[in-house]
Order: sequence, then C-alpha cells, then structure tokens
Amino acid sequence: MSTPTLTPPRTSTPALPTKRRRPVARSGGFGSTFTVNALLILGCAYMVLPVVWLFFAATKNTADLYGTAAYALGEPAFLDNVMAVLNQDGGLFLRWMANSMFYAAFGAILGGLISVMAGYAFDKFQFRGKDSFFGIVLVGVLIPNTATVLPMYLLASVFGITNTIWAILIPVLCNPFGVYLARVYSAAYVPAETLEAARVDGAGPIRSFFSLGLPMMMPGYITIALFQFVGVWNNFMLPLVMLQDQQLLPVSVGISIWQGYSIPQPEFTPMVITGSLLSIIPLLLAFIMLQRFWKSGLTAGSVK
Repeated sequence: MSTPTLTPPRTSTPALPTKRRRPVARSGGFGSTFTVNALLILGCAYMVLPVVWLFFAATKNTADLYGTAAYALGEPAFLDNVMAVLNQDGGLFLRWMANSMFYAAFGAILGGLISVMAGYAFDKFQFRGKDSFFGIVLVGVLIPNTATVLPMYLLASVFGITNTIWAILIPVLCNPFGVYLARVYSAAYVPAETLEAARVDGAGPIRSFFSLGLPMMMPGYITIALFQFVGVWNNFMLPLVMLQDQQLLPVSVGISIWQGYSIPQPEFTPMVITGSLLSIIPLLLAFIMLQRFWKSGLTAGSVK
C-alpha cells in the first residue's frame, strides 16, 4: 500500500504595496495668480485710460469739456474740432505733422542703420580700444537726452546751424541704446561660421554685412528703427531749444504753443486735445504695421 505524498500548501506571495505618486503641487497659487493679473490690469489701465479719455475729450466742445464727466460723451463736436485744428493758421498743424514725420523717419531709417552697423562692428571686428569705446557707449545710454540738449545747442551755435533742420537731424543719427541693442542682436543672430564662409568665398567686410549680416539682423533693425521713430517723434526739449521758426517745429512743440494760448483763450483747449489725438495716430500705425517683423525672423541667423 503506497503512502500518499503530501505536497506543501501553495502560499501566495503578498503583493508589495505600490507607492502612490503624490500630485505635484503647482508653483504659486491663487494669491500669486491674482497678484499678477491685478498688476497686469493696473498696467493696462495706466496706459489705456489716458488714450480713452483723449478720445472722449476730443468729441466735446469747450462747454461740455468743462461741464461733463471725463468719460461721458457730450454734444458731437469731433468733426468741428478736427476742422478747427486743420484750418488754424492756414493749416499749420499739417506742417507740424509733416515735420515730425520727416524728422522721425530720417532718424529711424538712417539713424537705425548707423546703430546696426556700429553694433555689428563692435561684435564682429577686433580693433584697439574696442572695450573702452563700447564702455563709452554704455555711459551714453545712462545719460538722459535732456542733459545733452544744452551742449548740443552750443555746438550748433558754433557751426551756425541753429534754427535749421540740421540741428534736429544730426543729433538723431546717434543713439547709444540702439548701438547696444544692435550688438546684442548681432551676437545672437549672426553666426561667425556664416561670415567665415563668406570670407572664404571672397566677400569683403562691407559685402558680408549688407548681404548676410543686415538681413539676419532685420528684426533687430526694425526694432531699433521703431524705438528711434517713437523717440524722435516724442522729442520735445531738443526742437524747443534749437528751433524758433514755427514752420520748422514738430507737432509736439506746436501743440505746446497752443496749450499756452488756451490759458487766455479757452477755445484753444479742444484744439489742443484733438491735435494730441491726431498726433498719436502715426505711432499707432507704425506699431501695427511693424509688429509682424518682430514675430518673424526669430530664428534668423541659426546655423543649419
């Protein structure tokens, strides 16, 4: 009689407990989100509300301007205000706008190109005193423009160009901040390998800049030109000191003259406000039309 073999009972291995992954807590919280959004709203309100007030005020006559709320519409007088601005002193406002457009476009196109060329040279060329000269450029960035008006007026008096367009055009050709920004763009967008390949192919420094460097730095050039355009358009102290002929004044100084007239003659106040509204239209158009150049070409200059 065979004895049965006993098999040991099968014991199941207990499953090891798995660690539950803790949810990753988001950085910040409601408080930080609320703070950031609140600051953004305050910043937008700080920049937008004056323009909105300017639009509402330009639609009012003199009585409604002083007798209604700031953001309330009065009797529709916008077209009357525009016609008064355009017809004052034989259309002098249009001459001021043309002067501002000429000064700003000259400074943006030619002054921006000079800044791009200087920044490119500081980045790609090696010459004696390079760091010292660039240090002087950085010092120029720190000096406010109003502090240089009187020395430039004395220099203009020596050369006899005061009360001429050259007293405005020559100073806008130099922009230390534009030179600094151009050097940053040159270092980021223009690789040394590309210039070396152009040098091997026989291209000189000037041809390399205009054929390769400038196209690669075009987003930077547009940005610098726009900064120049806005800066020259809003420039007040330099033309105020340099120019005496009203036919040569930019719109910023011309409107300030009308502002002085509005104290004894309140009917000039709607003209000052309407003229200020019309004077910002070119700046808005410049930002809208040139915005696509900032978004495009962000990878320009990358080595493929």
